[in-house]
Amino acid sequence: MTVLFYLLIALLFVLFLTAGFVNASPVRIAAWIRLVGPTILAVTGLVLTLSGRVGVGIGLLGIATTWFLKTRKNAGISTAGPRRSYVRSAALEMQLDHDTGEMNGLVLAGQYEGQDLDSLDKHDLIVLMSELMSDAESCQLLEAYLDRRMPDWRMDPQANPSDGARQTQSTGTMTEQEAYEILGLGAGAGEADIRDAHRRLMKRVHPDTGGSVFLAARINEAKDILLRRHG
Repeated sequence: MTVLFYLLIALLFVLFLTAGFVNASPVRIAAWIRLVGPTILAVTGLVLTLSGRVGVGIGLLGIATTWFLKTRKNAGISTAGPRRSYVRSAALEMQLDHDTGEMNGLVLAGQYEGQDLDSLDKHDLIVLMSELMSDAESCQLLEAYLDRRMPDWRMDPQANPSDGARQTQSTGTMTEQEAYEILGLGAGAGEADIRDAHRRLMKRVHPDTGGSVFLAARINEAKDILLRRHG
């Protein structure tokens, strides 16, 4: 009876907290359940252990630990903060926020090395573009960023966009680690997580919705590489 009483209290506590998440997004609710479920079980196990029911309490603590580790392993996507994708070239490291679609980047080479793209004004970005004209991948990443931040940047007399004429040059075969970073996934993500991340990102960057051909190609490549692991 004591065990059932504590489990009932834990269940009521979960239902009480759930009421505050009625209007929350499905992603936040799912993340909350994965965290709170094993936490409630662990608290119940601890209370039982301290109250003298050591056998039952230790058992519940073990179940809670196993549940938490299994959930974390299967989740694939980090819940420690905002979900972001990373795409690197020789001169830029670009990041895309999954939820907002916002982009930012770090300059890896040239006179603006070490600076965030968000910290550069239009003149600086145009100068950076001219520096990158011999680097196809970096140029296309920067174009994708400028198209989002300054849609009219191509009208600047100093701008020299490729307008799709430049051929995409690959820096080499994409590794699994790079593929995970591009999709914003943790190592070992399952097939469902891979497809979900790909679908979510393509809504943000698909060329038909004003996105980037280059980024869409990289996202598709990342999906194909990771899905081959599940083939």
